[in-house]
Amino acid sequence: MQNISTADSPRRRGPWWFHLAGQLLQPWVRIRRDPAEPATLLKAGVPVCYVIERDGFSDALILDRACREAGLPGPLQPLAGTRRKRSVFALMRRDGWLFGRKRHRPPSEPLGQLVHSLEGMPERDIQIVPVSIYVGRAPNRDSGWFSVLFSENWVMVGRFRRLLALLLNGRDTVVHFAAPVSLREVLAESGELPPPRFARKLARVLRTHFRRIRAAVIGPDLSHRRTVVDDVLRAEPVRAAIAATAAKEKISEAKAWRRAQKMMLEVAADYSHPVVRSVSFLLSNFWNKLYDGIAMHHFDKARAAAPGYEVVYVPSHRSHTDYLLLSYQLHMSGVVPPHIAAGVNLNLPLIGPILRRGGAFFMRRTFKGNALYSVIFNEYMAQLIDRGVPMEYFIEGGRSRTGRLLAPRAGMLVMTVRAFLRAPRRPVLFQPVYIGYEKLMEGKSYAGELSGQPKEKESLLGLLKGLKVLRQRYGHVALNFGEPIELTPLLDAASADWRGASGDPDTRPEWLNGVVDQLAEKIQVNVNRAADVNPINLLALSLLATPKHAMAENDLLAQLELTRSLLLELPYSDRITLTPMDPAGIIAYGEQMGWIRRIKHPLGDVLDVEGEQAVLLSYFRNNVLHLVAAAAWVACCFLNNRRMSRASVQRLGRIIYPFLQGELFLAWDEQGFGDTLQSTIDFFVRRGLLEATGDGRMLERAPGQDDSAFQLKIIARSLIQAFERYYIAIAALVKHGPHTLSSGELETTCTLTAQRLALLNELSAPEFFDKALFRGFIQKLRERRVVWTDDDGKLDYDSALEDMVRDARVILSREMRHSILKITPGGDRDAAADETATEPAAPEPLASPVDEAGAELHERHVATQHESHHQPHPAETAVDAGEQEGAQRDLPL
Repeated sequence: MQNISTADSPRRRGPWWFHLAGQLLQPWVRIRRDPAEPATLLKAGVPVCYVIERDGFSDALILDRACREAGLPGPLQPLAGTRRKRSVFALMRRDGWLFGRKRHRPPSEPLGQLVHSLEGMPERDIQIVPVSIYVGRAPNRDSGWFSVLFSENWVMVGRFRRLLALLLNGRDTVVHFAAPVSLREVLAESGELPPPRFARKLARVLRTHFRRIRAAVIGPDLSHRRTVVDDVLRAEPVRAAIAATAAKEKISEAKAWRRAQKMMLEVAADYSHPVVRSVSFLLSNFWNKLYDGIAMHHFDKARAAAPGYEVVYVPSHRSHTDYLLLSYQLHMSGVVPPHIAAGVNLNLPLIGPILRRGGAFFMRRTFKGNALYSVIFNEYMAQLIDRGVPMEYFIEGGRSRTGRLLAPRAGMLVMTVRAFLRAPRRPVLFQPVYIGYEKLMEGKSYAGELSGQPKEKESLLGLLKGLKVLRQRYGHVALNFGEPIELTPLLDAASADWRGASGDPDTRPEWLNGVVDQLAEKIQVNVNRAADVNPINLLALSLLATPKHAMAENDLLAQLELTRSLLLELPYSDRITLTPMDPAGIIAYGEQMGWIRRIKHPLGDVLDVEGEQAVLLSYFRNNVLHLVAAAAWVACCFLNNRRMSRASVQRLGRIIYPFLQGELFLAWDEQGFGDTLQSTIDFFVRRGLLEATGDGRMLERAPGQDDSAFQLKIIARSLIQAFERYYIAIAALVKHGPHTLSSGELETTCTLTAQRLALLNELSAPEFFDKALFRGFIQKLRERRVVWTDDDGKLDYDSALEDMVRDARVILSREMRHSILKITPGGDRDAAADETATEPAAPEPLASPVDEAGAELHERHVATQHESHHQPHPAETAVDAGEQEGAQRDLPL
C-alpha cells in the first residue's frame, strides 16, 4: 500500500482525549472504505485537505481512523503550506452544545484560506478530497426497530442521536472517498473569477457532490419539507400567483408569500424512513389482530412493469385501511411506499404528522375560489412527478358506500397529465389495484349514511372510539394488481404533436379532457378486471337474490357450485382470482364469519341472513356484480318468459349494454359483450338451465317448479334492481312528458320513487336509491342522444325512449311496472292509462298471473326448507299448464 503523507511532518492524532474517545468508540464501529484502497487516488507529495459534509466529533473520529487504516495523511495534522491547524473542514456545522442550529459555513473561511495560500506560488497545489460518512444506511425490511430509528438519513441530527446511531448501527459504517480535486487546476479553469466568488462556486459543487453520493447510498431525499417547499415557492407559476394575490387583496407580497408558504406546509409530505419502518412494526401487530391474512396477486407483473416509469397507484377505495394496507404491503415487498394524496380531514392531531411522515400529502376537498392554493398544489404535484416519486390516489374521490366503483373524479388525473406534459422526461404508468375485503370496519356507518344519517366527521376522539374494532376479526384481504396503463400511448393516439405542448405550465390543449376521461374509464375497468372473488361475495350473490334472504342448504350448495363453475369456465379476465373453497367450505366459512346463520329443521337445514346483515352483505355482492353481468342479463330474459330466441337476447343486450357498462365499468366492447352472451347461453345449455331448439336458434327454460328454473332466477335477480332503476327513470320522464323536467328534477324524482319502492318492498340494497346511479344513467341517455336538453334546460326525448319502456316488459313483471308507475309522481294519468299509452294493446306474451303466483309459491317453498329433489306442488302444476300455453308463442321482438 502506498503511504502518502504531508511533507516533512509526522502524523498527528490529536490531543489525548481525542485518542481516548477513539479507543472507546473502536469496538462499536466497523468501517468499510469505498474504494477499499483510497490511497491509490492521491498524488504523492501534494498536501491533502479532506472535506466532509457535516461537522461532528464522531465524524472526525471515524475519518481519522479510516485514514489511519488506509495509510492516508491524518486529518488532524496541520495542512502544509497554510495556516490551517487541521487538514479537514466541513461544509455544514451545528453551533452550540444543546440547542444549536445547523448553518452553512461561509465558503470564504476554509476555501478562501486555501486559495489565498496558493497566490504567488504557481508550483504549489492542494488536493481536496470529499469524504462522505454514513452510519447505518437506509434500513431494509429486516432491520430492527431501534436500528431503523437511528439509521442514516437526510436530516442533520444532534450529538445524542448520533451517539445512539453509533451504538446501534456503527458496525455498518461506510466512508466514501471521492477522487481528489486539484485546487490549482480548478483555479485555472475558473479564469479571472474573483476568489470570493470562486470559493462560493466550489462550495456549491461540493454540496451537489455530497447530495448525489447520499442519494446513491441511502436513497433519494424524500423529506420534502426541506427540499420541495422552497422549490415550489420559487417556481414561476407560484410567484406569479403570489403577486396576483397581493395585487387583488391589496396586501404586501411578503404577506402573500407567507400565506403561500403556510399552504405549502399544509400540503407537503415529510417522508421519513425511520417512521415508515416504525409504523410497519405497529401495523404488523394491527393486521394480525384484525385480519387472518393479506394476499397480493399479480404483484410480480406490476414490479416487472415499473422500472423506468413514474408509477401512480390508483386503487379502489372502500375503507380507510386501503392506503395503509397498500403502503404496508409494498414496503414489506421491498418497494418504496408511494406518496399518498389524503383528504385534509385526516390531518388530525397526532395522526396527521405520522401520516405525513409516512408519505401522505394533504389536499382540500375543493380548490374553488382559491387560485393561489390551486397553483401551489399543481406545482407540488409537478415537483413529485419530476423527481420520479411514486404516488397513490383514489380517483373515486371518496370511499364507496355501496361496494361498487364510483364514477371517477378526474381532478388528480388532470394534474398528473398536465405535470407530465410540462416535463415529459420520465414516462408515467398508472397501476390499478383492486382491494377486496370479507368484512369492513366501516360497514355499519356506511349503511347508516345510505339510509340518510349524516356522515360522521373524522376526529381524534372518533378514532379512539373506533379502536373497539380490534375486538373483531375481519377475515382475509386481497390486493390484486391489474393491468398497468401507460400514459404516453394515450397521448400519442389523441395528438401526434402532444410533445409540442410541453414546457408551458398553463397549457391545456383541447384534447386533454378526452384523454383524461378515457384514462379514468380505463383505470376503473382495469380495477374491475382484477377482482378477487371470496366466499362472502359468493354467498351474497346467492342469498340476497331470494325474497327472504334464505335458502335450503342443498339449494345453496348447488347455487354456489353453479356460480363457481360459471366464473371458472367463462373467466372475466386473466387477473381474476377465485376462492379455492368448495361450496360446503364456503357455507362453513360464512357461518364462522357471522354473515349467515343456520336454522335446523327436520326436512333440511336452512341458511339465512338476518335483517341488518343483509344490508351489509349487499356491499360484497356489489364488489363482484360486474363478473356475472352477462349471465344475469341472459337469465333476466327468462324471468317472465319460457321461450325466447337467441337473436332477441342479443338484440336487447346490445340496447341495454351501454348503460350496464357505464354503471359497472364492464371490460367488453359491444361485440365482445355479444360474444360473451353467446358463450353464456352455451354454458346454460350445457348445464341444463336452458334448452336449445330449432337448430339452436330458440331457447327455452324449464317450468317454474324445476330446480334449473330456480337457479336461473337466482342469477337473474342479482341484476334485476338495475333494470328497475332504469325503468323508474324512463317511466318518470315519459309520464311527465317532454320539456317538463330538468336533469336535476328527474334525479330527485327518481330517488324519491326508488326510496318509497324500497320501503314498500323491504329491499336490502341501499344503492337502489343512490342518486349518483340515476345521475349516471341519465348522463348516458344524453350521451347516446336518447334525451337532450332544450333551450329552457328541460329534457326532451325521441321515440327510442318509449321503445325502451315497451321493451321493459321483457324483463320486469307487470306488478313491478304497475308499482313503479303508481308511485312515480307525475301527470294526471293513472298507472293503467300510462301502461296503455306506452305499450301495445296486444295480449302480453309473458308469464301469466298464475305463472307469477306459482313462482312466489316456489320461492316460499324454497325459503321454508324444501328438499333439493322436491315433489311438484299442486299450485306449481297449474303454473306448468299456464306456461305451456304461453310457450307456444315466441316473444314478438
